[in-house]
Amino acid sequence: MPEEKERSSDEELQKLLKKSADVEDFPDVPLDEFTPPTDAEWKEACEALLKGAPFDKVMFTKTYEGITFDPMYTKKHTEDILPKSVMPGMGDYLRGVDPAGYIGKPWGIAQACDETLPAENNELLRHENDKGSTIYHIVLDTASRAGVDARQAEKVGDIGTSVTTVDDMHTLLEGLDLTKFPLYIYAGANALPLLSLVAAARRAAGDDMSKVQGIVGADPIGALVTDGKLPASLDAHYDSLASSARWAVKNAPYLRTVFVRSDVYSNGGANDVQEIASCLATAAAYLRALCERGLTIDEAASQVAFGFSMGANFFLQIAKLRAVRPIWAQIVKAFGGNAESQKMRIHARPALFFKTIYDPYVNMLRNTTEIFSGVVGGIDSFESAPFDEPIRKGDEFSRRIARNIQIMLQEEFGMLQPIDPAGGSWAVETLTRQMKEKIWAEFQNIEKQGGIVAALRSGSVQEGIAAILADRFKKADIRKDRIVGNNMYPNMTETLLETRAEDTAALKAQRTKDIEAYLSDIDTKHRDEALAAFKADGSVDKGIEAAFAGATIAELMAAVTDGKGAAETVTAIAPHRWSERFEALRRRTEDYKAEKNDNVKIFLANMGPIPQHKARADFTTGFLQVGAFEVLGNDGFKTVEEAAEAAGKSGADAVVICSTDATYPEIVPALAPKLHEVLPNARVFLAGAAPKDLLETYNNAGIDEYISVKANCYEVLERLQKKKGMIA
Repeated sequence: MPEEKERSSDEELQKLLKKSADVEDFPDVPLDEFTPPTDAEWKEACEALLKGAPFDKVMFTKTYEGITFDPMYTKKHTEDILPKSVMPGMGDYLRGVDPAGYIGKPWGIAQACDETLPAENNELLRHENDKGSTIYHIVLDTASRAGVDARQAEKVGDIGTSVTTVDDMHTLLEGLDLTKFPLYIYAGANALPLLSLVAAARRAAGDDMSKVQGIVGADPIGALVTDGKLPASLDAHYDSLASSARWAVKNAPYLRTVFVRSDVYSNGGANDVQEIASCLATAAAYLRALCERGLTIDEAASQVAFGFSMGANFFLQIAKLRAVRPIWAQIVKAFGGNAESQKMRIHARPALFFKTIYDPYVNMLRNTTEIFSGVVGGIDSFESAPFDEPIRKGDEFSRRIARNIQIMLQEEFGMLQPIDPAGGSWAVETLTRQMKEKIWAEFQNIEKQGGIVAALRSGSVQEGIAAILADRFKKADIRKDRIVGNNMYPNMTETLLETRAEDTAALKAQRTKDIEAYLSDIDTKHRDEALAAFKADGSVDKGIEAAFAGATIAELMAAVTDGKGAAETVTAIAPHRWSERFEALRRRTEDYKAEKNDNVKIFLANMGPIPQHKARADFTTGFLQVGAFEVLGNDGFKTVEEAAEAAGKSGADAVVICSTDATYPEIVPALAPKLHEVLPNARVFLAGAAPKDLLETYNNAGIDEYISVKANCYEVLERLQKKKGMIA
């Protein structure tokens, strides 16, 4: 690709950088007047500020990857791992594949375009390009990725544009400058039919593919684990992968035809180590398959691009991108690939797993941190998803915000200037080393099982990811992982965004009309002959001829899959989002309220003056509002009799006693029985956790549950919904 030629090894620059790196004749700066504190002194100071909280528990955070974040990283602890002699564009590419970083070539802004009709998506592609996008990023609908004719599609345009014929592709690409701006299309399990349509459309427009940049790529293993099946054997898909790659090497040298994507793993809840290791193992499988089918390792590696999801842990995302480049270089080198082939091409996007339906505007902030970590980590291109992605296709506003985040980083924030800005950071370098070791170990584990396909067939990959997903849900339930606007800080006045559902029937009718109009005057005999030749040969050239003759994407797909071995099946990894359980919980309440004009009512039995009960009353209110329940507050009661009387008049479904630990031994035994007396069907909660020596006393008095930082928020709220009858 042109951009890759520009970033290729510049010997003079490298020599200069190497020379400067060897310079050590710097003046000494006396620091005698400063006495650096010892680790013991620092720890002692921290413990004093923690006021009794356990240092080892509070100050260290363990990630889902099994990495522990230290509270402080210092030079003396990281001296041995700092990449002092490695410059960007050199060595194992830990610090990036280009000596000039983004100065010579900014990262590509790949705003996804997903309008259903080819003509409308063409307009959107042009519009996005005019507004600052630097990549033509086309998202296909599910049917087109699977090679299904729009006329037989279950839902036309569900996630993107619909393409069935070469006429559709011509309309989609018309007027786009593919020699200046890269083209990105993920083709699903098999790119051969789509690549044939792209090349045929280019030829029809009087252009060839020799200068087309970008990716028209397949990921058959990724598609397999997404859907749980492939229409033909993996060997058949590998044959198509090799055919596409051979043709691209010869006819489209700046185009990649293998697109290894991690979204199936990240959307399943995988940690970063599982995500990256699975992708590397997938890419290694493709290298073997391509080399077995006659490509050299350098040709095979030149065809591979990666698409990673950027998660919520900012520093870990930077570390994983820096860690994966040396590992890929090591893998390609082991195959015999040269230094240029060892350079990794990384596309990235925000992980959909961490986006929410409630309080969706916060997704803008999540996307921003994920873009930023991707840029610092050294991505080559980025797709900034609209904030409303979990709800609907983007509109002009959401796409503009997504696009402008990247433009601002480039043009206002100066993020094009620094090369490897995290290089030398004691924290990031430590995390990079740890991520590298973890990813490599997991990659080797997969390889020992016989490779990624064998590991997927056995279910070990799926089981490992399912375990992490369960842990994520558990931590969200107890609010150890805080999801703003969902399990924490809900907006009780929020109105959900409209889905803006498309008229699928009308779109399908329009697509059917357009397709049949195009096919009405084709020479069916010539088409059938061309398809037969394509089926026998399996080359892109024959695919182009068949596309020209009027073959649909379904017919092209059938030619390379029908009768090509037994269908491949594995256990699919289902997509999830970390907030989905809380979203469903809140939606049940809102639906019940709309239907019954009723809600779970919670009375706060606030005892004493406001300063005495306010902290726990506020915590309890936020806790209960996660379920969109009605919380009945007050300024506090002087006596238990007053509190019990007010609670009884409220008719509440539950009561929460709110005060202080010091007053509870007197209040709880007196108030709890009275609450059960005036509201016999209500549950009585205590705000806070009971000390061990008082737990039995409080329980005997009538406390049913406790609302504290250790409480399982999801389970508590779900039980209240069940009691109310919201759940059958």
